[in-house]
Amino acid sequence: MNTLDFDKRPEDTRVVVAMSGGVDSSVVAGLLKAEGYDVLGITLQLYDHGAAVHRAGSCCAGQDIDDARRVCETLGIPHYVLDYEQRFRDTVINPFMESYIAGETPIPCVACNQTVKFADLLATARELGADALATGHYIRSKATPLPDDPGHRALYRPIDSERDQSYFLFATTQEQIDYLRFPLGEMSKAETRKLAEDMGLVVAAKPDSQDICFVPQGKYADVITKLKPNAALAGEIVHLDGRVLGRHDGILHYTIGQRKGLGVATGEPLYVIYLDARSRRVIVGPREALETHRVYLRDINWIGDATIEDEARGGFACFAKVRSTRPPTPATLHADDSGIYVDLADGEAGIASGQACVLYSAPGPDARVYGGGFIDRSERAADAEEALKSLLATAAA
Repeated sequence: MNTLDFDKRPEDTRVVVAMSGGVDSSVVAGLLKAEGYDVLGITLQLYDHGAAVHRAGSCCAGQDIDDARRVCETLGIPHYVLDYEQRFRDTVINPFMESYIAGETPIPCVACNQTVKFADLLATARELGADALATGHYIRSKATPLPDDPGHRALYRPIDSERDQSYFLFATTQEQIDYLRFPLGEMSKAETRKLAEDMGLVVAAKPDSQDICFVPQGKYADVITKLKPNAALAGEIVHLDGRVLGRHDGILHYTIGQRKGLGVATGEPLYVIYLDARSRRVIVGPREALETHRVYLRDINWIGDATIEDEARGGFACFAKVRSTRPPTPATLHADDSGIYVDLADGEAGIASGQACVLYSAPGPDARVYGGGFIDRSERAADAEEALKSLLATAAA
């Protein structure tokens, strides 16, 4: 077996590397080239970069494409650029806007992995005769632990927990996992940077991407109003107890859990509890009304050993992440007539529909990724839940 778990020599193994122009994917290409693999680099142009060309923290735009090209020249491997702008707009940007306008907190990076990268690009890699598609994600994959399941792979959290990208990859299907390879899963970011320096790559000190690539400086509302000018409709700011506290210029300017910039003053700390898109209301209340212990899931991708229904019947003990920056915490997965839901043992504040809930076997770096789903709705403490249901049942003024 070679280092990518193929039963043939590296030089007889073709690998397409998804190159974003950053240090991580560049090092992946360099490592595989050094090991003798037949490496091809492909960069996707995903959006009209415009002012983002010289913006630190962007990806898949003008400067990044040029950086990827220069890295491939240094390594002596072919480099191709594919124009996926329309596909990216249709499958990532437009659904992101619609979800955000509906009061959700979407995760476009998951959608990008689901569609453009691990569906379209993966298909292109197969057409090029590649044995695998390799990326610079910090996650690990290896053969499944079941002896009667040869040829399949499972996902695990990476060694470097601070760079863990498993939250954004929970929707990867079994077929995709079997074809993908993640060479950086056993490395720290510092080690990756050092390798880039040793290889003499121009991107060795390049800053990491920080924002969503098509949202400069994280200003979601600005991007949405530019692309969809009529999206911001004014409405009421309403307390959970029914009091109308003020007006707003559009719910897309608010997020669940937000405290600052509400534009109302009542003498008590208030947080955004719920975004009522139907009635254009921003519902606020005390912090304790944010506390959530149960989330219902939709669009589930399960990559455990058995079916999710079999696993969850009677309760399946696991660990859950509802935010990419938080460690997995104890949880129980359930499946019954009401749907598939997760009980969070310690609770979580400020959960919003559209976020992902990703499930693991353990809290540490050896944890297997079982999959997960998008949060369809959540349940708060009984008093807050009852007050919210009562308020939502009333029409806005």
